[in-house]
Amino acid sequence: MALTTSEHAQTQTHTAQLPQVTEPRNPGMALDLDWVARVQANTSAIERRCAALPARRSVKKTHQAAWLLKAVSCIDLTTLSGDDTEMRVGRLCAKAKHPVRAEVLQALGMDGLTTGAVCVYHEMIPAAVQALQGTGIPVAAVSTGFPAGLSPFHLRLQEIKESVAAGAHEIDIVISRRHVLTGNWHALYDEMKQMRDACGDAHVKAILATGELGSLRNVARASLVCMMAGADFIKTSTGKESVNATLPVTLVMLRAIRDYFDRTGYRVGYKPAGGISKAKDAITYLALIKEELGDRWLQPDLFRFGASSLLGDIERQLDHHLTGAYAAGYRNPMG
Repeated sequence: MALTTSEHAQTQTHTAQLPQVTEPRNPGMALDLDWVARVQANTSAIERRCAALPARRSVKKTHQAAWLLKAVSCIDLTTLSGDDTEMRVGRLCAKAKHPVRAEVLQALGMDGLTTGAVCVYHEMIPAAVQALQGTGIPVAAVSTGFPAGLSPFHLRLQEIKESVAAGAHEIDIVISRRHVLTGNWHALYDEMKQMRDACGDAHVKAILATGELGSLRNVARASLVCMMAGADFIKTSTGKESVNATLPVTLVMLRAIRDYFDRTGYRVGYKPAGGISKAKDAITYLALIKEELGDRWLQPDLFRFGASSLLGDIERQLDHHLTGAYAAGYRNPMG
């Protein structure tokens, strides 16, 4: 599958992606429990569809390079380690501004390409904001007791407000999984709505922690409830669970996004996170987005990869495309 001419032009001109959002934000809607109750997931059919996709949507040569450049523009370059320092975040931000070596981008006609955002803990927001000043690259912060989301609720809301005040443009929040596992959709809706309100103008990504929700049906229902409550993005995982982003989960969440758009007219973004480290996997996810939601969702204001190691493999593949050989690791440092 190849990028169309118009898609390639969008990729070439899309250098400073955000916060130049052109879509109206999802305002949410009243909780519709009848709609939630009707949501089902045919697990065997979903798994068959996803198993066939990688072989059916293989791209090579110039087409592959175009898709990999698209993937770079949609990466939330992330560091969420206990030993993070201002210096490490500064290096990560330098990589976000120049994710691929200049000579490679020049050879591909893609000068000015950046990643979609930089994602850090609250303590590292000032360092990231300073390092990215004037670039148009937004800072995203994980919040609400990340990754478990089990701290007192008023503290989770206060953490959101403090991250926004510190300069975060996007807030990645974690939902309370127990609300999904017990079917308490009112509680999940109220929680998500209050978190959305606490974000103010900052966009909110709702992390479902899909590996801990028990079933694909629960994933579909939780996705829908979070969108009803006003989520700007729905996201698979914190990256800290034993099971993170998978294609079956992605298909379920994309179809929930499509159903919500069909009902309300509002586009909600999608972010798979955790476990996506290979360039070929990135292309598979992009192909699924294109097939299920269409070209509009292939832009950074509606799609992100929550990954960092992915960028290194994409750089190796781009080197191979140009030279016929894979570059040594030191040629593509993270920062």
